[in-house]
Amino acid sequence: MTTILQINSAARSQGANSTLLVNELTAKLQQSNPGAQVVVRNLQAEPLPHLDDAVLGAFFTPADQRTPEQVAIAARSEALIAELQAADIVVIGAPMYNFGISSQLKTYFDFIARAGITFQYTANGPEGLVKGKKVHVVSARGGKYVGTPNDSQTPYLKAFLGFLGMTDVNFIYAEGLNMGPDAASAALAGAREAIAAA
Repeated sequence: MTTILQINSAARSQGANSTLLVNELTAKLQQSNPGAQVVVRNLQAEPLPHLDDAVLGAFFTPADQRTPEQVAIAARSEALIAELQAADIVVIGAPMYNFGISSQLKTYFDFIARAGITFQYTANGPEGLVKGKKVHVVSARGGKYVGTPNDSQTPYLKAFLGFLGMTDVNFIYAEGLNMGPDAASAALAGAREAIAAA
């Protein structure tokens, strides 16, 4: 059975275009994969703590020496990693905020990037350990940035996902959403065309 992991990372709980579009993409992927199981990870509804002394302490303390608080933090990270590893298809809603990803998505990445678990360093350099996944990233943007120096989001996502071993990544963009009603309609229409082809 195919498992689809949908990651919603919009800061808004309602009305986010990225969430609207990832819902549509996941529904389309379900049609293409009858019987697929869908797991939704809502990072706004279930926020993760930012990296701090407590989180880093939990990650870098040997398992048999962790305090109960550190055990709980590490267990949360490992549950997210297990959820990711169990997925065949990963759908990420990644709205652009201030040229980057949301802080919600960044904290999720911080919780799944674990040396020896999701990547390792070898004599030949780093090796990602999260392999065999098809990843779709849906990015909703107020302006138009694809192919410009201001699109720092796309290379960052490619680099991070690739570092963990996820190199089969398809980007779907809805750009110009804040440039007037006509531009917004065109942005959503273009994204939906890409979704239909996914």
